[in-house]
Amino acid sequence: IQGNDLKIDESSLTGESDHVKKSLDRDPMLLSGTHVMEGSGRMVVTAVGVNSQTGIIFTLLGAGGDEEEKEKEKEK
Repeated sequence: IQGNDLKIDESSLTGESDHVKKSLDRDPMLLSGTHVMEGSGRMVVTAVGVNSQTGIIFTLLGAGGDEEEKEKEKEK
């Protein structure tokens, strides 16, 4: 893993418009849906799909929605 003045746009996840500086020793994780705005680097993919952070969040949100729907059905 390596990077050279790597700055990432994480606004799709955080809503923040400031670019985030990434380095191996400080905040080395890149998440799907983010974009490299400056610099260059190499990364290792550790998870994809439902195993990624985004996938886990969507799975949890979907599971919570199902439980809410079941509760509403029980009340009827």
